[in-house]
Amino acid sequence: MNFAGTFLPVTTPFDKVTGDVDVVAFRSNLRRWFEHPISGILIAGSTGESVFLDEAERVTLLEAAADVVPEGKIVIMGTGSEATRHTIHLTRQAAEFGADAVLVSPPAYFKGAMSPAVLARHYKAVADASPVPVLIYQVPLRLSTLDLPTGLVEDLSQHPNIVGIKDSRGKLELVGELVEHSADDFQVLVGSGALLYGALETGAVGGIVAVGLLAAAEAAEISVAHAEGRTADAGRVQERIAPIHQEIVGGMGVPGVKAALDMLGLYGGPPRPPLEPSPPGRIDEIRRLLGTAELLREASLTPP
Repeated sequence: MNFAGTFLPVTTPFDKVTGDVDVVAFRSNLRRWFEHPISGILIAGSTGESVFLDEAERVTLLEAAADVVPEGKIVIMGTGSEATRHTIHLTRQAAEFGADAVLVSPPAYFKGAMSPAVLARHYKAVADASPVPVLIYQVPLRLSTLDLPTGLVEDLSQHPNIVGIKDSRGKLELVGELVEHSADDFQVLVGSGALLYGALETGAVGGIVAVGLLAAAEAAEISVAHAEGRTADAGRVQERIAPIHQEIVGGMGVPGVKAALDMLGLYGGPPRPPLEPSPPGRIDEIRRLLGTAELLREASLTPP
């Protein structure tokens, strides 16, 4: 499976009254995003508030996506869990309901016990049992997670069903390290929307970037332009949208992304508690940032 290009880690819309997954809004957002040449989507990633979703909701999202995802586009499902057994269960369930691949975050609750050998056994067991290709998820280190050693990833890259990694640490030198030390057919994707162009230059095949939720055309263009040899164009677009990743995606997290989606005419809506919506001061800052990046063209650079 070819993971080249730009993927979007889609948000999970929740009904403002009931708090349930809003399937209509989810499909509407997907239709808008797939107007642009993205390679696919990730459901139930960090930006999708995966830790707040139950199993039935994950199935609901996959079934909803099946109705609108264009042919030839890839659907990845986040299936990481703390127990190997449960991760395998979620992975098989994702495959059953239409996921083309899975993204597996490392078990991190018993952090001190998660040696490279333990993690290797975990990932290989999941990959052995998975009906679809497995991507490793190096979760952003600002979250409660593990920093996976390059040697571990190099070992796992030899497994025939572990096909790549999403690296969200936000450091180009570490992306290059993974590219250099992993198997030749192992695909490295970056998770930082500020580094997509640099990662492609370093040897990554693409990215799963939340900034693309707010700038789908631009994030897709970085991958397309780079593939076509228009590196200057790719670099210019990257420079324009990098602050959106740094200030909104990285700086404000899910509440900031959802508030920005509302401003852009997509459905953001509330995050699921205990996360709280962005406060009024941040709403003004989000509006300013989107305007500066020419994403909210009707917005003034100062709050109305």
